[in-house]
Amino acid sequence: MPDLLGDFAYTWPFALGFLGGYFLGAIPVGLLLTRLAGQGDIRKIGSGNIGATNVLRTGKKGLAALTMVLDICKAAGAVLIAQNFGPDMAIFAGAGAVLGHTFPVWLKFQGGKGVAASLGVMLALAWPVGLAMFGMWLGVLLVFRISSLAALVAATATPLAAKFLASPQVFEFSIAMATLVISRHWQNIVRLVQGKEPRVGGGNPN
Repeated sequence: MPDLLGDFAYTWPFALGFLGGYFLGAIPVGLLLTRLAGQGDIRKIGSGNIGATNVLRTGKKGLAALTMVLDICKAAGAVLIAQNFGPDMAIFAGAGAVLGHTFPVWLKFQGGKGVAASLGVMLALAWPVGLAMFGMWLGVLLVFRISSLAALVAATATPLAAKFLASPQVFEFSIAMATLVISRHWQNIVRLVQGKEPRVGGGNPN
């Protein structure tokens, strides 16, 4: 990995890759899709989040699925483009994409929680790790029907998968990614502990 405090003549391409990833990740897919579908401002319903889980609260399952797919694709796209310039550049672009999705400048830095974007980045950086992350997320979601729990378990398990299935750089990135995703779910964690976190499709956990 490049030394970010080193010669700017060497580090500027990585800064450019990060910014490219950031602005691609910052495209507010959920907000744009719900407006195009005539559902209004997604930030004014449910949790106010622009991610797929909150889009699902509009009652439009297809719209929620499309939001998740496009959030994954925009982050994966940033990595795949950057991979043409080397593995380090890909990681910088991936980090930018996750942060752009989570803190988009267009929405006063109030974006998603980073789950779909992180999944897209991991699929592009190291697809076995990405598949492990997706499998864990889907398995927990199907069993417990709690979106936040699925996200937290998947994020926590991803560094373990990366430790054995990816490079040291991807492993380090996965730790940072997991930390961000978990920190963005702190309110959900409180509700999970209290037994008040809603299930997908309605209702509270027993």
